Parts: sequence; C-alpha cells; structure tokens
Amino acid sequence: MIIELGHFALILALFVGAIQICLPAYGADRGDPRLMHVAAPAAIVQFVLVAVSFLALMHAFVTSDFSVENVWANSHSAKPMIYKIAGVWGNHEGSMLLWVLILTLFGAAVAAYSQNLPLSFRARVLAVQASLSTAFLLFILLTSNPFLRLNPSPAEGQGLNPILQDPALAFHPPFLYTGYVGFSMAFSFAIAALWEGRIDAAWARWVRPWTLLAWIALTIGIAMGSWWAYYTLGWGGWWFWDPVENASFMPWLAGTALLHSAVVMEKREALKIWTILLAILTFSLSLMGTFLVRSGILTSVHAFAVDPKRGIVILAILAVFIGGALTLYAWRASSLKAGGLFQPISREGALVLNNVLLTTAAATVLIGTLYPLALEAVTGAKISVGAPYFDMTFVPLMLPLLIALPFGALLAWKRGDLRAAAQRLAAAFFAALLVGGFTMALVRRGPWLAPAAIALGAWVVIGACVEWGVRTKAFAAPFAETLRRASNLPRSAYGMLLAHAGVGIVAIGIAATSAWRSETVQVLVPGGTMSLAGYQLTFLGAAPARGPNYQETVGQFRVTRNGNIVTNLEPSKRIFDVPRQATTQAAILNAFSGDLYVVLGDAVENGRFVVRVYFHPLVRLIWIGALIMALGGALSMTDRRLRIGAASAARRRSTAPMAAAE
Repeated sequence: MIIELGHFALILALFVGAIQICLPAYGADRGDPRLMHVAAPAAIVQFVLVAVSFLALMHAFVTSDFSVENVWANSHSAKPMIYKIAGVWGNHEGSMLLWVLILTLFGAAVAAYSQNLPLSFRARVLAVQASLSTAFLLFILLTSNPFLRLNPSPAEGQGLNPILQDPALAFHPPFLYTGYVGFSMAFSFAIAALWEGRIDAAWARWVRPWTLLAWIALTIGIAMGSWWAYYTLGWGGWWFWDPVENASFMPWLAGTALLHSAVVMEKREALKIWTILLAILTFSLSLMGTFLVRSGILTSVHAFAVDPKRGIVILAILAVFIGGALTLYAWRASSLKAGGLFQPISREGALVLNNVLLTTAAATVLIGTLYPLALEAVTGAKISVGAPYFDMTFVPLMLPLLIALPFGALLAWKRGDLRAAAQRLAAAFFAALLVGGFTMALVRRGPWLAPAAIALGAWVVIGACVEWGVRTKAFAAPFAETLRRASNLPRSAYGMLLAHAGVGIVAIGIAATSAWRSETVQVLVPGGTMSLAGYQLTFLGAAPARGPNYQETVGQFRVTRNGNIVTNLEPSKRIFDVPRQATTQAAILNAFSGDLYVVLGDAVENGRFVVRVYFHPLVRLIWIGALIMALGGALSMTDRRLRIGAASAARRRSTAPMAAAE
C-alpha cells in the first residue's frame, strides 16, 4: 500500500507541476496577482508530494520489500542499514527520483524564503523551475518508474554493487545532485530575467546565494568522490579524468565563473549579458552530465549504464530546455546593455580574466570528454583521451589563473593600479620563492618544475593573507584599529579569503603528489619485507575474516621507520555475498609528509601475496583544500547581504518594475 501511495504522490506532483507552470506564467503576463500567488504554494505542495514518494521508496528499501522490482534489483536483506538507505539512489530510477526531490526542494525554498522578490518575477522563476521538475517527473513515470511490482515476489534481492557500499559513496550522490540541481535555480532566474527583459544588480544579488549553495555542495560532492576512488578502488590515484568525473567537474568550473561574474554584476552592473549566459551554460553542463551518466554510452564504475532509449529521452529534455534557453537568450541579448564600463586593469578586468580562463578550461574538458564519443559514433573507431591531453590543455590555463588570483582582490573597481598591487604583494612573492627554494633543497630531485608549482600554490595562500592584512591595515595601524577592521569585515570577505586559500592548498597537494609519487610491487611470503619512502613493511601473513555481508582476506603488515614501529596496517580483499564480486580495501598510514598506501593483491602459491605499496606526498592537502573552499563558501552564505537576497533599496522598488537594462 505504501508503494502505491508513493506512486500516486508522484502522479499528483506531475499535475501540481503543470499547474505551477501555467497559472503563474499566465498571471505574470496578464498582471494578475491572484494567479501569480499560486506559484509559491504549488511549489511547496509539489515538494511535499515528491518527498512522500521518495520516503515510500526508502521504506521499501529499508524493509527489504522485494516485491518492488527496484528493491529486488538493488538491495539484499543482509546489507547494513546505511547501504539499504543508500541503495535508494544507488540505481537509475532512485537517483532520478532524488534528482527531482532536490529540484522541487530548491523551488520550495525559493517560494518560502524569497518573499523579497517582485511578485511577477518570482512567479516566472517558479514556473521555469516547475517546467524542469515536470519534465523529469514525466520521464520517471513513463520510462523509469521506481515503483514497479514483481509478481510473484522474490524471496531475496540481487544486492547493490559492492564498490558502492562505502560510507563516502553513500553521501557522495546527494551532495553531487544538490550541486547539479542547485544550478537549476540560476538557470530559472536567468530565464525569468530574459522573459521579463529586465536585468539589474538586484538580480545578481538574488541569484548569488542559490548559486553559492550549489557550488558548495558540488565542491563537497566532487571531493568525496575523489576520496572514495582513492581509498576504495585500490589503484592509488585520486583523479582519473574519467568522463563521469569530468561530468561533475565541468559545471563546477562554469559555476565558479558564474559566482565571480555575478559579483561584478552586483557591484558594478557590468557583464550582464555574460552572467546570464553563464547561468544557462552552467546548468546545461549539469544536464549534459545527467545524460552522459544515464545514456549507457559510458563505461564507468559510477555510471548507470541503462537502456539507451532512456538516454535519448534525457537528450530530448536537454535539447528542449537548453535549446529553448539559448534561443531566448539570442532573441533578448541584443536588446540588453552590457552595463558599466571599466578599464582592463581593474577588479572587473581581473574577474573577466578569471571567467575567460575558467570557461576555456571547462571547454577543454568538454572536448576531451565528448570527442571520443563523437568519433566512435561517426567512424566506429575507439580512442581514449586521458591525462596527457588534460595535462597539456587544462594545466596551462590554471597557471595564469593562479598567478592572477592574488592581484585581482587588491585592484580597485573600475580602474586599478597594478604597480601598487604588486608592491603590496612583494612580501607574498618573496615568501613563495622561499617556499619553492626550500622544497627544491629538501627534495633534491626532479621534476624541477614541481617546486615552482608548489611556490605558486603558496603564492595564492600567502596572497590571501596579504589581502586580509591590507583590508585590516595589519602592521600599518594600531592593533586596536586592526582588530576593529577585522571584526567589521563582512563574512563574505572572509569566505572569499578562505576559498582562495583553499585553491592554493589544493594546488600544493596536486603538485607534490603528482611529481614525487612513488610505488613498488613485490611478491611477499609471511615474514618478507619491502621498503618505500623511508618506511619498512614486514608482511606478517593473511587470514580470513567475515564482515556483515562479505568474506575477506585481511593482510597484516608491521610498518617501521628507522627501526621504530610506526603502526600496523590491514589491507584486505573482499568478496561480497550478493552479488559475488571482489573489491579491494587499501590500508593507509596518514602522515603530514604524505600517505603510505598499501594494497593486498592476489594470492600466489605457498602463501605468497602480491603487495603494492604507494607513497603520496602531501596528498591530503587536496581534500583539506577542497574542504577549506567549501567552508569559505558556507561562511559567505551566512553573510547578511546574501541572506536577505537583495539590498533594501531594491526591496523598496520591488513593487515597481526593475530598472530596464536596455
């Protein structure tokens, strides 16, 4: 009965979505406030109905109701509870339901917390958001129904893919989808603005918190996915340029550019046309990622290879919304003015450079992801585009971005003084040189560009500290004055400083582990030893063990350094009960200098095992930096200027038409 209730709630949500599209849109065009007021309650009701449907499906997974085909295909009664819950979105049908749940959640949030928006504008935003949710609801009900029954009901399920049975991956999809879907709000705001033909600084203030929330979630989701791949797949890496990884990275790059562009639009009413286009393109890349993962054209450990016919339907949805949005943009853009003017050497100019580099980087990733697919579709030839391509195209774009990052924040709006900014950053420059020199002296081996890359990361981190010092007059004013200025700095400023410092920390981690990663592979008998990066490992043997839904062989290793015992590591190989699939569980020694990463390989004769050991210098900085970036975004979200959504003057004008941009 609960399953039927969930299915019925999904159908009702479809009809409510249709109402949310038609009545508010018609009311906005006719100036009828009664019809426009329908949008907010309809958005909330649609979210409640989808939430009921999602909870009904979750109940089926938790209770192991194998009469539901989706539960039978993706769960098992012996699974731990956390993975029964994660199984709800560990498949195509359930993940699409989660997608729509988050889509309607954002719509309901706008309805509840954006009372300061002009009534007609809010009605249009919610109508556009409802068109997205309705399209995906229709897709679920017609092609991907998660509530289909089996008759007779099987006694047991087929289980969830074992490599997905991991805590990090249990929470990775919700964060990732919140990022993907969160950019739909920027899309809806952009379409509503083009619909009305009015764009101003208030629009940028309204759209920034929703874009920032999506960016934070996507940052966390990508970092969690990287961490999961690092310690679960047993390959010793943290990023593979896998097409599915790229599918999440492209909207992150475009979303980062959108955030910076919205700042220029809010402060200077410049880059209006470009900001609207970025809002459309960012969500377009999110939709493209959905298509790539669910079309069946990719083979990946975290892609849903399903019936390609469903991929065609998603492609049609993508074509309708993105094609329609770009058509509307082309129609309206010529009548909209770009906004305020500024000199190339200015904070606006620095942010434009940031945008150009980020969007170009996203384009290179897009080409590297789609080119093999297009070539195979046209010629049938299969090629692989891997790290060498991205190292030659993506990395050179990031270098000038990192160099320019500290300069941008120290330049004035409209017209900046590059020489003055350079003088303020002189200390950061020499400190970064010292970091690079110290690294070179410490390592004393190539690649010799790696110390320069680490110095560049330090330049970004120290540059953020210099910016704080300039804004608070540290060492240039009495301590009480510095303290007063520091306390008066807006939270968004601190959030920006943290995010920029996080970028530098990530760059240091990537440079160090990419340049000086080392590995060794040996076949060991119990009592055998091997050495790497100053560590000595003694293999004590392997023994069978039993987990909640798997059997495993656990290796025992004693790790010593300079004759002193450091720790014991226990990597394992697991074979799950259902389905019968083997996975590798690495054992990792975390240290400030880097990770010692041990993988137990296949058994050979006479109790010997293949053992692979890696050492990754400073690899933890990659995830620490990503976390700092997300914390910076979260701190910015608490800034009152973002929480109120628009300046008070803009609110006072909310009953009047927004200032026309033409």
